[in-house]
Amino acid sequence: MSDVIHSFTTKVPRWQPYVVPVDLETATEEQRAAMQVTPSGKGISTYVLTLAHDPESLAVRSPLFNDIMYGKDGLASGERELGATAASVVNRCIYCAAVHASRFISHTKRADVIDTIFADWVDAELEEHLQAIFTFSAKLSTAPPKATDDDARALGDVGFDELQQLDLVFSSAIFGWANRLMHTLGEAV
Repeated sequence: MSDVIHSFTTKVPRWQPYVVPVDLETATEEQRAAMQVTPSGKGISTYVLTLAHDPESLAVRSPLFNDIMYGKDGLASGERELGATAASVVNRCIYCAAVHASRFISHTKRADVIDTIFADWVDAELEEHLQAIFTFSAKLSTAPPKATDDDARALGDVGFDELQQLDLVFSSAIFGWANRLMHTLGEAV
């Protein structure tokens, strides 16, 4: 087991920004337009309200995030969520790990997988298919060169085609970025 102390849970904490989020009542038209495409389509989060300070970036980020995490081709939704969970665990983002672990469980009904990951962190031992996803995403999130040709072959060996492998790179990479951005802009409380 890793010597890193962590407190991962599927109970989603509140994310508290360090800056005052954009107020919907006083938001500019550009900010309102950028917030129209929220990642989950379920409302405007405090995180999105914080990102709305830079509406030009947010207007690009949300559609990209939606395409990566909610795309219809390539990886199954649960597999994308496992990639995002692995990245969030490596980056110690308690908030994102909780959100995406919960979504993984919702898609797969496999709380046992998340229990193992949260107990053993990057040393988690999973069944072959899930292990290939988790290992690749964790290595990619630690440092891209750590994800080797052998790790990519392991994905092919468990049946992933090129599009599915690319989806895993995308879902892991966007959380490498998102986790760091969340840590910079606020904290889970």
